[in-house]
Amino acid sequence: MSAPSMTLFHNTLSPFVRKVMVLLHETGQQDRVALQDCVLSPVSPDATLNADNPLGKIPALRLADGNVIHDSRVILDYLDHQHVGNPLIPRDGSARWRRLTLASMADGIMDASVMVRYEQVLRAPEKHWDEWLEAQREKIRRALALLERDAIAELTCHFDVAAISVACALGYLDLRFPDLGWRDANPQLANWFFEVSQRPSMIATMPKA
Repeated sequence: MSAPSMTLFHNTLSPFVRKVMVLLHETGQQDRVALQDCVLSPVSPDATLNADNPLGKIPALRLADGNVIHDSRVILDYLDHQHVGNPLIPRDGSARWRRLTLASMADGIMDASVMVRYEQVLRAPEKHWDEWLEAQREKIRRALALLERDAIAELTCHFDVAAISVACALGYLDLRFPDLGWRDANPQLANWFFEVSQRPSMIATMPKA
């Protein structure tokens, strides 16, 4: 077995990192990537990560030539061009824009969830901005409602960039906000998530708090 040719700045608790890991498993590329663990927050950066990625965000992927690409969407697109199987991001046409739009909605759920997490954990309770927190939760509820109403059939038909992104967003909600009760309002989404959670790629990347 050859040595990994790329390095992923990685944290198992990040839903954005998990998206990349799931795609690596789905495309059989996990052995090509070494993992470099990063524990960071907006007020606690990682100097090694910042040297190549001034935004200091994960995931970031150092390629074999030393260049670093970042943002999970960019990394997914890059890795999807590095395997010989069917693409997990449609290359062109209306399918591409629809699947990327669903993936972007999932990213929005992750963004709002991470912001709520930071506000609750990094700021003293007396400084919490309750209206802002509720606005972030409402973004999550609206996005889940749309997925429940309009996207179940699409998510079911292919485990691609859209399905991977939604699955990782739901996994993060379960990890950080188990009392949110998102399944009650979205039973079809809950059933779909139960099924895809049994995939080897999802089991292998399940975060542990």
